[in-house]
Amino acid sequence: MTTTTPARTTARLDLKGLAPEVSAAMGELHRAAVRAARAAGVEPELLELVRIRASQLNGCAFGPDMHTKDARAQSETEQRIHTLAAWRETPFFTERERAALALTEAATSIQDGHVPDEVYAAVREVFDEPQVAAVIWAAVVINAYNRTAISARMVPGAHQPAPRT
Repeated sequence: MTTTTPARTTARLDLKGLAPEVSAAMGELHRAAVRAARAAGVEPELLELVRIRASQLNGCAFGPDMHTKDARAQSETEQRIHTLAAWRETPFFTERERAALALTEAATSIQDGHVPDEVYAAVREVFDEPQVAAVIWAAVVINAYNRTAISARMVPGAHQPAPRT
């Protein structure tokens, strides 16, 4: 089912304010996924690429706005951000990033046949099991956030990256 939604400049509702416990639980899930990625040695920059790409696939305006800002704050280049949607056709991404992006796309677009064995095999060539789990959790969390932002029509633009420490 395809529908056309007119551009909106106002949010539908404040999900965080209406269900603060659920919002807090989502925040903790995100923080737990970040801790797992850090413990496994998955680069924060790679996680931002995962978040941006999943958000692009989901048609979420809020996610790419937020995560491209966060990626820039981590010194990501404009060239890589702008070509992320066509990562397969560029020389700008490492084998490791390509494997993570392929897994992210497969985990995001599950209506297209789930995560194929060849995608998983390619990921296992460049990531150990804890790292694979971290990439999967990053994709799962951003997909949940994308669906929340899309459903509530969260308005992009206000996010500012946290200062680097």
